[in-house]
Amino acid sequence: MKRILTALILGPFMTWVVFWGRYEIFAVTVAVLASLCWYEFSKIAKQTHPQIPGWAGYLPGITLLLVPQRAELLIILTALLALVLAMRGSDLSLALPSAGIFLLGIVYIFGAWRTAILLREISPAWLFFSIVINWIGDSAAFYAGRAFGKHKLAPAISPGKTWEGAIASLLFGSIVAVAILYYFIPTLNLPKALLMAAIANAFGQTGDLAESALKRGAGVKDSGTMLPGHGGWLDRVDSSLFTMPVVYILYPWLAK
Repeated sequence: MKRILTALILGPFMTWVVFWGRYEIFAVTVAVLASLCWYEFSKIAKQTHPQIPGWAGYLPGITLLLVPQRAELLIILTALLALVLAMRGSDLSLALPSAGIFLLGIVYIFGAWRTAILLREISPAWLFFSIVINWIGDSAAFYAGRAFGKHKLAPAISPGKTWEGAIASLLFGSIVAVAILYYFIPTLNLPKALLMAAIANAFGQTGDLAESALKRGAGVKDSGTMLPGHGGWLDRVDSSLFTMPVVYILYPWLAK
């Protein structure tokens, strides 16, 4: 019940922000969500590398998220910052992995959310497509897995996930997302869109597993407790962090 109530609150709010919110409201919402995800990511990382300075990630992260030009230069500067900060630790044998984790988190969190802004600039429908393909897919996987799941998908990472649930996510998530996108863009090439949706959904499920692997390696169950029934914000958007960049990369191919 908590899971459903949380979705009923988040769903309409995010839909409004994506389609009708002014750019300033949208940008602030994305920046807040990205910052919350970074906070949870840094907490997970600190379980094994406590010297990682989570506080230092917000400025380079928000800059990467919102500054429209020279993203590659920002990533280089963040890498240099990561190395400088890594030297602060007392155990220098952890300096290299700490710097790598810091840089990975910035790109993983803020870089992925940057593509949300880029997708909305193309059309709010494309960003909504990138989000809803996982919202629908996650629900389909959850209920299909409970009802029919027998074959474990990745037991070492997430014992509850099954191949039956993954297939349900791929089918229902792709079909519903493309149907919604077609409503807004009737000229859509449906075969290409369905293939693109299937690829994006598969990457989204991989993103879910990737975050589960991070949590399992750190010995934590959820990334946070802010969302009843879902855990943390990173738990809720882990799939989208993989899907949004993939959709943005594939969009030119579909637009031909």
